[in-house]
Amino acid sequence: MDLFSDVIGSMRGGRKSFCRTRGTGRWGRRLEPFSGTGFHVVLDGGGWLVTPSAPPVRLDAGDVVFVPYGAAHGLSGTPDRPFAELPAVPDAFPPEDGATSYADVVCGAYRSDKGQVHPLLQGLPDVIHMRSDRHSAMRTVVDLLADGPESGVGAGAAVPALIDLLLVYLLRAWHDDAGPPAALGDPAVAAALHRIHRDPRHKWTVEELGAAAGMSRTAFARRFTSLVGLPPVTYLTNWRLDCGARLLRETDAPLASIAHQVGYSSEFAFASAFRRRFGTPPGRFRHRERAFSG
Repeated sequence: MDLFSDVIGSMRGGRKSFCRTRGTGRWGRRLEPFSGTGFHVVLDGGGWLVTPSAPPVRLDAGDVVFVPYGAAHGLSGTPDRPFAELPAVPDAFPPEDGATSYADVVCGAYRSDKGQVHPLLQGLPDVIHMRSDRHSAMRTVVDLLADGPESGVGAGAAVPALIDLLLVYLLRAWHDDAGPPAALGDPAVAAALHRIHRDPRHKWTVEELGAAAGMSRTAFARRFTSLVGLPPVTYLTNWRLDCGARLLRETDAPLASIAHQVGYSSEFAFASAFRRRFGTPPGRFRHRERAFSG
């Protein structure tokens, strides 16, 4: 698996939710900041993307709004409603007789623990507007969502799979348009990241990673921290714990086995580090995640 796939996987690890809704007239929806990643897909009709500080942006059928950090934003049937005046989610999209404004929208989110976002995605804007007709693969997913897979045989599997696929193509489209994150464009730092991701169980040291990059410990640590936003050891620790969280969600492996797989010498050491990062013990985290997934 390539490193950027690992990054996408870390975003997909959050608790998934989605809905399809329609609005007419002066419909609106305000979403306050939340921990995680969200998006909206305009399947039919149109409207406006509204944020607290920027001018409204026109949305047409096929457009996608991507919110990588859960920033405050809203959707509206007209451009004249400020963010603060849009209704909260429970009152979203009120019907209006004789309305000319209409939108059919799929909204989704991956809610994550404590708002953690992979550092290689920190350079993305708070709210991104994309036109799917510029990216054929993303347009195909949008068309499949518009076909109404939320009903019929296999709906429980079809929609979540399409939501996951849309996230992949959103990030791929952004990567193609804006270029790779700076850290992945630097040979020394990229090589270190690949080593960490390929073998998180290894007891990597800054000296070892720097030597592999042909740099001194100090120079390597400075460059890595500048481009990634975290010191090498902190990044390694976070990645180990993110891998541990994924194993807790997706497997029934004992905690001791998971601790060993992600580089911890004991279940106790893993549990202590996990609690510091996620705010809850591993066992409780696993129980909660299974409850959310049904």
